[in-house]
Amino acid sequence: MRFLILAAALAAAACGPATEAGSIPEYACQVVHTYPHDNTAYTQGLFYLNGFLYEGTGLNNQSSIRKVKLETGEVLEKRDVPGQYFGEGIVNWKDRLIELTWLAQEGFIYDLATFEPRSNYHYPGQGWGLTQDGKRIIMSDGTAQLRFWDPETLAELGRVTVTADGQPVKDLNELEWVKGEIYANVYQTDRIARIDPKSGHVVGWIDCAGLLSPSDPIGAGDGAVLNGIAYDAATGRLFVTGKLWPKLFEIKLVKKAAR
Repeated sequence: MRFLILAAALAAAACGPATEAGSIPEYACQVVHTYPHDNTAYTQGLFYLNGFLYEGTGLNNQSSIRKVKLETGEVLEKRDVPGQYFGEGIVNWKDRLIELTWLAQEGFIYDLATFEPRSNYHYPGQGWGLTQDGKRIIMSDGTAQLRFWDPETLAELGRVTVTADGQPVKDLNELEWVKGEIYANVYQTDRIARIDPKSGHVVGWIDCAGLLSPSDPIGAGDGAVLNGIAYDAATGRLFVTGKLWPKLFEIKLVKKAAR
């Protein structure tokens, strides 16, 4: 019997660490500051750069790219996207702002300073979220895969499948690069996945439930879900918001006790 127990233990060790559900660390959101957010903005893409928020909004005939004053929510610069396109994620690269669209398999490149259109480009499948790690652009397409692009040519360099406890995590939406990890909204949930970009493994879950109160004036229409992550690398500030949300939150992550 002792031999059988030892053999089982050795076999388990050979298989690596346990991967049962609940083994991934979870973090709660502690609100540091609350800022106003346009509750008509169907937020699809978000990033922070040089003191301002840049936001891409969606829906046909309503999509736009915007430069926003963080402290007041004031839209300082805006360019509407042609009405037939459903705007999605945005990312900056050098002096360009790059935008996805949802189903058209076509994206747009703008001058970052003026929002003047420069060119368009094409890609297979759906467009959801964008971010960049300083070397590559990272794209989500609503599946469990993330794509890596050459930032100059937008040619695909490779993909990684995102998994949690051995299972694929689909509906990856808006993305943000934070301290060597990819943060990804999981569409229609209050959760953000913290992803190891090399392995695709989810190394942490962020629980954003309860940020809005029932009295908060959500914008008209369907789909007012958590979506939008921005990171200020200079100060370490982390911001989140949602589609049609009236508020944007600066949050601090607090690790939950292990179950």
